[in-house]
Amino acid sequence: MDSLKGRNLLSMADLTSTELHGLLALAAQLKDGTKRPKCLNKVLGLVFSKASTRTRVSFSVAMYQLGGQVLDLNAGVTQIGRGEPTADTARVLDRYLDIVAIRTFAQSEIEEFAEYASIPVINALTDLEHPCQILADLLTLKEAFGTLENLTMSYLGDGNNVAHSLMLGCALAGVHIRVATPDGYAPNPTVVKQAIELSQGRSEVIITTDPKAAVEASHALYTDVWASMGEEAEAESRIPKFQPYQINQAMLDLANEQAIVLHCLPAHRGEEITHDVMESSQSRIWDQAENRLHAQKALLAAILSAA
Repeated sequence: MDSLKGRNLLSMADLTSTELHGLLALAAQLKDGTKRPKCLNKVLGLVFSKASTRTRVSFSVAMYQLGGQVLDLNAGVTQIGRGEPTADTARVLDRYLDIVAIRTFAQSEIEEFAEYASIPVINALTDLEHPCQILADLLTLKEAFGTLENLTMSYLGDGNNVAHSLMLGCALAGVHIRVATPDGYAPNPTVVKQAIELSQGRSEVIITTDPKAAVEASHALYTDVWASMGEEAEAESRIPKFQPYQINQAMLDLANEQAIVLHCLPAHRGEEITHDVMESSQSRIWDQAENRLHAQKALLAAILSAA
């Protein structure tokens, strides 16, 4: 994993296919205890402008388990909340920290931070992408089937940041990806084009408005909330449009009989996914949540050259 030393991860597209598979292999070794790298005396800063449970906790625990330390630098306890420019914050934190994970709104903000900081910057979620989530998703898929070869992932719902990173990650991993959304909610066409280019013939990238066609014989059904953070005012109006894209038992019956169910959480049970499917034997949602820890631990270790 030497190629990742000191690198940023602002997008899934920052990785090569080889690097992605290497991170997944390292995450599996960290999870089963066959590797125990250390990042002693290293300090991770968390600069979060959005609410977080899994990302905040998993990054913190990962860094602690690597022997490092964590500083939680949310807007409420720093000058960021009072409007300090991103460039100024970046150049100051660059002098204190070894690595930083940022959760914010605009992708341009994290890119600006990376431009002015020499320390590695990790995208812990923006409105455009959520790459760390997809590392955990692919690790969970590989655990379920033993391989990523000849698998199909189907994502139903809003063409949001998770859908974007999922397309890019699946393209790099060689997993077929189908994204089904209502009219007007398709993923960003630029990201779709980028995913197709990254696939290099390893996998197919399909965008559709037909949820049943998307899940037919699929190995994994994946969804997210229908209104992302910042879009809560649209939540009620979206329900009728998105109802046909709900992951329920009827939809699961169309998939491969061994298909697994994924959700990046938090979930609105009874909206994008039914309670019974979420709690079914085919659900891998809690494994997926746990794997945020192992995937991000692998990423930190690789970037800080501990692995």
